[in-house]
Amino acid sequence: MSEQDTRPPDAETLATAAAHLRAGRAVPAEALARRFLAAWPDDAQALRLLGFALQGTGQTQAAEAPLRRAAAVAPNAPQPWFDLGTYLQALGRVDEAADCYRRTADIAPTFAQAWFNLGNALESLGRRNDAAIAYDRAVTVDPGMVGGHYNLGGVLEDLGRHGEAAAAYRRAIALKPDLAEAHFNLGGALRALGRMEEAVAAYTAVLAIKPDMVQAHANLGYVLQELGRFDEAIATLRTAIEMAPAFAGAHGNLGNVLREAERFDEAVAAYRRAIEIDPDRAETYTNMGGALRALGDVEGAIAAHRQAIRRDLGLVEARINMGIALLQKGDAAAALAVCDDYLAADPGNARTLALKAVALDELGQRPAARALVDFDRLIRPGTIAPPPGYADLAGFNAALAEHVCAHPTLTVSPTSHATRHGRHTGELLAEPKGPVADLERIIYGAVAGYIRDMPADTAHPFLSRPPQRWRLTMWAVVMERQGHQVPHIHPAWLSGVYYPEVAQVAAAPDRAGWLEFGRPGVQIPYRVEPEVRAYQPKDGLLVLFPSYFYHHTLPFTGSGRRISIAFDVLPEG
Repeated sequence: MSEQDTRPPDAETLATAAAHLRAGRAVPAEALARRFLAAWPDDAQALRLLGFALQGTGQTQAAEAPLRRAAAVAPNAPQPWFDLGTYLQALGRVDEAADCYRRTADIAPTFAQAWFNLGNALESLGRRNDAAIAYDRAVTVDPGMVGGHYNLGGVLEDLGRHGEAAAAYRRAIALKPDLAEAHFNLGGALRALGRMEEAVAAYTAVLAIKPDMVQAHANLGYVLQELGRFDEAIATLRTAIEMAPAFAGAHGNLGNVLREAERFDEAVAAYRRAIEIDPDRAETYTNMGGALRALGDVEGAIAAHRQAIRRDLGLVEARINMGIALLQKGDAAAALAVCDDYLAADPGNARTLALKAVALDELGQRPAARALVDFDRLIRPGTIAPPPGYADLAGFNAALAEHVCAHPTLTVSPTSHATRHGRHTGELLAEPKGPVADLERIIYGAVAGYIRDMPADTAHPFLSRPPQRWRLTMWAVVMERQGHQVPHIHPAWLSGVYYPEVAQVAAAPDRAGWLEFGRPGVQIPYRVEPEVRAYQPKDGLLVLFPSYFYHHTLPFTGSGRRISIAFDVLPEG
């Protein structure tokens, strides 16, 4: 016999109790629910109403028993489980709440709010992949759920799935165009994808809705800086400072733009103001140290980096900058000590390994440097075979080149990137991937082979730490005459480059356009001429190398385009 079949005839009592609850009158609602339950102790609706009434009168702990009893007497009804879940989540018992929401969704798969609440619970538990699945189910059931699309975007962004996050935020915006937070988060996702012009549009949309959102002004200033539009970036950040003079982040961002514009005195002044407001932010000290070093004040730079490290022992940027300043001072031994100290906690850190190799060279310890930067063992060049569906490699490369050159994110390289006289895409693994999907599969196979064939060496910081799980991020660079990349490294474990189009560049007799490893970046004050290894690009060449290997390309003067597709292998878990 169903619950409905056993419903007592005086349902008006429950209706009255529910009306009292809606009106905020929990005391009479509790009395009516108790009177009803005296005659019908297993009525799920009355038990639910008693639980709500007890919460309304401040008897929060006592509410659990009737809510649990309601779920027990009506185990196949979704609402009692949902109510119990919301109660438990409010108490911070999120694991139990998630179980209740899962039970609700199992009983009623089209209960969108149950999926949404399950997503919330899983997200708060740090189970972001599961949360993304739950939010996706919520918006599949109810495509008009603005919060579902918005929250889905948030967890996808946390997972590094920025393309999917941007799509989720756009769906939320389509449903609620004045949702400033969705425009703001969309700007962040687009920044991560390298789609800077679109990010400018997103932050501009935020400010059209909320002109006083200071953080949007600050973020817009960052994006404008990346686009090399320094004057606009400075003006935007000054607007943010006028609106919120005590916003340390805006002063710090202003310092960053001024430093990029090589207005170092003004940058230092901006950093000092940020420190006056927030003296505990480590990044501000190390950024100021970079500006001081550019002004020739090496001791001041070292002092600033020390302040940064004192506030955040794990801030690798401060350790690297300290090491660079010590090298500029001529104290390579101290720079090496800084590197080793950080590597004790993070043995595979790419930036620190790169700087350590330079310090070893400066100290005359080239064998140790070359053991770390081992060209022969750790760089793997090779030519790929065309994937299925293409007549030959030339056809595949032509499809890749066309896709890259038509990519919506292709723009003049941001100032923070290594490319000079060239254009740069954002994330190529965001849909639609087109022929990049085939290249992605090829690269996954190549990386798996690289890991499989790595020589065993437990003493080597790279060879001893192959990842068990990893993901790719990928972008492209299009360069023409005089295009090149300055020496740089990547913040990853393994990196690589594929050349779909080199044209006449590869035939240049003076190594113009070649890929060279081993020469430190221009910001590294080295004195010892480094050992280098160069590779001649050619159509179809794939090169894998450790991310901490300094590499750059030599400017070329030949005709034609030079298209390269770069990627990083990012460990997970």
